[in-house]
Amino acid sequence: MLKNLMVHLDQSPRCEARLKIATALAKANGARLVGVFAQKGPSKLVGSMASWPPQEYVEASQESKKTFESATQGLNAEWVDINRGSDSAVLALVSEKARYFDLVIMGQYEESGLNFVPAELVEEVLTNAGRPVLIIPYVGEFSGSFKHPLIAWNASSQAAHALNDALPLILNCDQAVVLAFDSSFDRAEASCKEVAVQLSCHGIKSKTEAMIIDDIGVMDMLLNNACDQGADLLVMGAHSHIGFPFISRGAGTRHILKTMVLPVLMSS
Repeated sequence: MLKNLMVHLDQSPRCEARLKIATALAKANGARLVGVFAQKGPSKLVGSMASWPPQEYVEASQESKKTFESATQGLNAEWVDINRGSDSAVLALVSEKARYFDLVIMGQYEESGLNFVPAELVEEVLTNAGRPVLIIPYVGEFSGSFKHPLIAWNASSQAAHALNDALPLILNCDQAVVLAFDSSFDRAEASCKEVAVQLSCHGIKSKTEAMIIDDIGVMDMLLNNACDQGADLLVMGAHSHIGFPFISRGAGTRHILKTMVLPVLMSS
């Protein structure tokens, strides 16, 4: 059950998109929603206690609170300001805060855009918070109602966590697609069947597909398959070994975080 949600807030234009999804999920689940404002301060002032917080940070914080309170009228909602501007403080404090929630909603880092958070914030939360993270792409329009989820399965513990964590989000879906990939077709096919049974026990219809993957293009194939299937949510484990010794731990996660084109639910 999703009864306690956290959404990361900052000054970025896409903050509104993830706040919209977070409020939709809170309404649908009767959940508490906490908005956590956290962003980097001006580099010249970070670490200078005498001048912290600078006026521009204060103004951004106040605007965030105003927007959050307007968007969450009628909900059990709370706004929190981390009020620390260094990269290390933002990374540590957001990860620590995230540990107390059922689900954390965050935004994809846009490398070519104007960013207000450290590039590694999402990955840091995934690695250290121990909670599932729903990441919203920096382009595209999405809702908080996921009707066509794609579940990426490689039989890892991380994939198992993601599958379990995704259940409250996909209980009312039209049909889930289970995509199991392995260097052995027989193992992939057997995994598909097991996941389909698990979903069926929760009343979730699914179809399955087994794929043999034998090169480093597995993540691109996964995203291409999601587009081909018309998926509106990708569910996958984060930072797992995916069975190929030449792909380093976490490489697949970082590739998805950079190239994602649909919301992604990740668990580690």
